[in-house]
Amino acid sequence: MDHVHVDGSAVPIDDDATLLDLLRRAGRTGVKDGCSPQGQCGCCTVLVDGAPRVACVTPARRVVGREVVTFDGLDEEVRARWTAAVLATGASQCGFCTPGIVVRLEGARRAGRDLADRTVTDRALAAHLCRCTGWATLEEAAALVADGTPMALRSADELDAAGRRASLELGAPQHTGADVVAGRAGFSVDTAPAGCLVAVPDPSWSAEDVTDPAGWVVAGSAAEARARAGKVQGRRSTLSTGPPIELPAGDWAVTLRTSWVDPAYLETDASWCEPGGDPSSPAANGGAFGGKRHSPVPAAARRLADHHGRPVLALWSREDAVRLGAKRPPVAGGVRADGTGVLRVARTEGVAAAVAAVAPGLVVEEVDLPGPPTSIAVRAAGWAEAVVLLAGAGASSPAVAVAPDGAVTVTPPGRGAATVRIAEDGTVEVRVDPGDPLDGVTLRSYCIGAVHMALGWVGSESLSVDPEGVVHDLTVRSFGVLRAADMPRVAVTVTDGGASPAEPRAVADAVFAATAAARWRSLGTPTDWPTGPPPARGV
Repeated sequence: MDHVHVDGSAVPIDDDATLLDLLRRAGRTGVKDGCSPQGQCGCCTVLVDGAPRVACVTPARRVVGREVVTFDGLDEEVRARWTAAVLATGASQCGFCTPGIVVRLEGARRAGRDLADRTVTDRALAAHLCRCTGWATLEEAAALVADGTPMALRSADELDAAGRRASLELGAPQHTGADVVAGRAGFSVDTAPAGCLVAVPDPSWSAEDVTDPAGWVVAGSAAEARARAGKVQGRRSTLSTGPPIELPAGDWAVTLRTSWVDPAYLETDASWCEPGGDPSSPAANGGAFGGKRHSPVPAAARRLADHHGRPVLALWSREDAVRLGAKRPPVAGGVRADGTGVLRVARTEGVAAAVAAVAPGLVVEEVDLPGPPTSIAVRAAGWAEAVVLLAGAGASSPAVAVAPDGAVTVTPPGRGAATVRIAEDGTVEVRVDPGDPLDGVTLRSYCIGAVHMALGWVGSESLSVDPEGVVHDLTVRSFGVLRAADMPRVAVTVTDGGASPAEPRAVADAVFAATAAARWRSLGTPTDWPTGPPPARGV
């Protein structure tokens, strides 16, 4: 029988599986599936005879007799060094993408490339997506490894404080530590019982209840279930669509129209359940930026387990997450200099109250619009758009203020304040008031991640949705998430709380809204988003 050598052990190849499937069956859960499989997210990166390769689109038989190394197969000293560097810089948040990124960067280091050179790390990271960190902390971790200075793991107390700051920012439980860097954060696909059934959505199912067992195809593995379902790999669309809502009539100081935007979390929705039990969380370590707050997958897992009388893992592919997962609703609005105006938004439960909390002068008009589901749980949805409009018009309110130098301060109700200024050289200057910072490393990481997401929201992120409401952008690369090379420098300053700082307050959402507003103002407040990505670093 043919074999492949995985982390020093021979693993038999007895079918036509992909290398990713083979590695997962061999217990290498650090190798992740974030694109199901499109070869686009980099989460399944391994070394094949020392060279980085994505496992999801590599047939296992193509690597017969070759040496495959996963994160777990790296030399213990190498693993320890990367883990210490990642923790020291806050370069891992949920941890889903981290093992694959570390493997690729280690491959570059072994090939003699200088990881202290950001053009080198930019090139390596171009093969990956990371939604959490904003890239800068990953590049800093790579530079630490390249430097060779001995490093120790952060202490248990530091990691506990880091977890508390992370959980506060996300509004969901999150932990930090070496296991997170290794991808062992308790993701549902990794913790499902051995031998459980796997269920995937039936693409022909058209009923509204996506938790109905009749709408799922069940088999012994994800690959088999997808084959039975007749799943066809999604593609990036050539369809060009703009913001779908017309602007309200009026004499406005500024106007804004946005498109559908995907939260772009990398771990697609998954949940397993025993018959009569409680389903696992689809957001095991982090909140998916609110995109999984109301995921239907746990309810589907429970109904499927009860229906089949066996444990069932319910699993969305990337295309399922695009079609069925919650999106940031598109808006179209106009605001006067006094802060009054109209904000039209795709009908979304709770959006009017969210807007009223920061911009009471805006009248919210909800519009029935065919398209994917929307939710205000997606990062700052609704209220961030309102804050951006007010800032663009130079209108002051308790939630937003604009300084003469263009700095925008956002203070959401019940949260800490963030001030963001775009410097002449493109540096994003961030100042936050988080009360007790708990852990400065983690706080800085979440601020940089929020800047990254905001710049993408303004400049490059959108989905093509046709007039019938059908989403056509079905690949993870089509979301428009900014590459490492697109990220400007971000300088984060934390307000000194003194000897007795206030209670810790979340600030990442305020950074997100303030960055979007500051970036939009720096561009001259063009009406339609996305406006185009920022220039590559150094240009």
